[in-house]
Amino acid sequence: MFHVLCFMKSYELTYVVSSQVKEETAESIKKELEGFIQSREGVILTSEKISIQTLAYPIKKQSSGYFATLTFQILEDKIKEIKEKLEKNSEILRHLILIKKPLKELKRARTRKPLASRFKAIGESPFIKMPMSSSIHDKIGTPENKKKVETVEIDEINKKLDEILSE
Repeated sequence: MFHVLCFMKSYELTYVVSSQVKEETAESIKKELEGFIQSREGVILTSEKISIQTLAYPIKKQSSGYFATLTFQILEDKIKEIKEKLEKNSEILRHLILIKKPLKELKRARTRKPLASRFKAIGESPFIKMPMSSSIHDKIGTPENKKKVETVEIDEINKKLDEILSE
């Protein structure tokens, strides 16, 4: 004898009960379905209260119905029995069973380190001091002028900023 391993999946059942029945009858249908699922070794996770709603289009010549949603876990091979039970009940106008997929954990977005912290790790400063000159070649940075470039410490920049802002 072989044993087949089946895992319990989560399902969501949404169904519409005819508005021609009383609300108590719609509640009893809901309790009957919950009992049927539990008798088939299913576990009810959530059960929403039945509410009457107007349909977007007529279903079996009816313009409104009692909506109900049920979330449950059950073995995969028992779903066929539940579908048959729903289809046999003439008071249920329409039903839909969805497989609820587990929520995936989102990956954290990669963030860049601030520019200053990257250079501190290397031991350099991201700020360079260019000599003042009116020549276009000095501004562009010809090979001769690249030797004149010197680095400035962050403390010096902070002092200059304090001086400018205090004025």
